[in-house]
Amino acid sequence: MADMKATFGQSGRQLAFFFVHIARMVRLAGHSFVWIFVAPFKGKKLRWGATFVQMVRIGVESVPIVGVISFCVGLIIAMQAAYQLEKFGATIYVADLVSVTMCRELGPLITAIIVSGRSGSAIAAEIGTMKVSEEIDALQTMALNPIGFLVVPRLLAMMIVVPCLTVLSDFVGIAGGFVLALTNLKLAFVAYFNQTAEALYAKDFITGLIKSFFFAIIIAQVGAYQGFNVTGGAEGVGKSTTTAVVVSIFLVIFADLLFTMLFYSTL
Repeated sequence: MADMKATFGQSGRQLAFFFVHIARMVRLAGHSFVWIFVAPFKGKKLRWGATFVQMVRIGVESVPIVGVISFCVGLIIAMQAAYQLEKFGATIYVADLVSVTMCRELGPLITAIIVSGRSGSAIAAEIGTMKVSEEIDALQTMALNPIGFLVVPRLLAMMIVVPCLTVLSDFVGIAGGFVLALTNLKLAFVAYFNQTAEALYAKDFITGLIKSFFFAIIIAQVGAYQGFNVTGGAEGVGKSTTTAVVVSIFLVIFADLLFTMLFYSTL
């Protein structure tokens, strides 16, 4: 009984700490958006040069990995769908499954997970290293706000490039399905293209972009928050980087669940 109480007590404390951290991340996001939308009207300029640099690092350098993985995922979905649908002579509906799945769910999710592992971790590591080496204290000494100087350029870059990467993921994933359909399933190009066009609606594409926009905010804010809260030197930077990836992926998937319930739930 004592062990059970201790276990429940520990779980309760961890859950409470989790919600405390979520509240702090929301507060950090609030300060970041104040800098984006309010501060420019008060004479404080946004660092567009730094934002462009981050767009290249987060977006352009992620294009190859996003493209390759999305193409492979499109192939996998098409293979699995064809395996079942050919039993009913309905292989043409592979086009429906691949296109709708990529645009609604897998395109935004694949992109967010890749960016989280690649760039969210980098944000946490960069800011965490600056925290450990007291560079953030130096910024404050020079009257530079760390949120405006460090977080906002990364957040802006994320909000711009993650939806763009999602569009890339959607189209490359659908192209993967095309390749399988034309080579293995021997479907006509025109027939597959028309079926894809009939299956997709503007809502499918737009909801995926909305998801990706909010996923970008989650990844940037989690990475920045973990970086600002590094303790314990180099070891602490490593732990915060790992935590940033795990937490951001968890929150991205949970947010995806909420958005899917909002957009498509029939309950």
